Amino acid sequence: MTRLFRAGRDRAQLELGFTAAAPRDADELLARLRQLGLTRIKRCRLTRNRNVMVSFGGGELRVHEGYLNAPESVLRAIVTFVEGRTRAERRAAQRVIIAHPIRSSRPPARRQRTHDEDLEIAEKLRAWHERYNTRHFHGRLKQVQLRVSRRMKSRLGHYTAGTPGGEPAEIAISRAHLKKHGWEETLHTLLHEMVHQWQDETGHTIDHGRTFRAKAREVGIAPYARRVLATRPGRAEGSQTLGRRAARDG
Repeated sequence: MTRLFRAGRDRAQLELGFTAAAPRDADELLARLRQLGLTRIKRCRLTRNRNVMVSFGGGELRVHEGYLNAPESVLRAIVTFVEGRTRAERRAAQRVIIAHPIRSSRPPARRQRTHDEDLEIAEKLRAWHERYNTRHFHGRLKQVQLRVSRRMKSRLGHYTAGTPGGEPAEIAISRAHLKKHGWEETLHTLLHEMVHQWQDETGHTIDHGRTFRAKAREVGIAPYARRVLATRPGRAEGSQTLGRRAARDG
């Protein structure tokens, strides 16, 4: 047998027959990730959130259930997202994770609609999106859905990327933000979310990192939230979230 394995066989070919079965639940997924090098996570929970793919904090890893059938390269990327020592490693891992098409066991929830009384506001936001696109992005950004949210209480706005299932990208703006802070601040938030749209459409990770901050300064906005709608508990130290949505929080 030793001679057989030493006779110039390709190691990768020899490993094909021993491919691990796909994990069936959170415990099996955690065990598989630990085999691939995950050390700092104690618990794993599967989610069906259509925007957040992977997040961790407080010793818990939250992974969209669509990754149960992901290939080993994607599972290794999840490990690197958690354990990576450098920003470059984590950025590369994020691109691998987001690129993997996910399929949930249940149909996604329908997105909220703009209230009829807020349709005029949405139209004004759409017009400003077009102006900002021409002024700051050379007209290269795609048209996206602009929604006014009456449920958004702690966020000023958010950008949600399109999904593999065909849902289009969307920018939502808090109606409470507009009523409390006025048009100038609301348009600041719109431009903030358009920078996230630019990240998405140019292949960058959707986050508030160095690329975001540089582009935000380029278009003339502060790279952080300047207003607060409502306070909420902070996340655990060292927590990270990777998803298809980027929000401007209060």
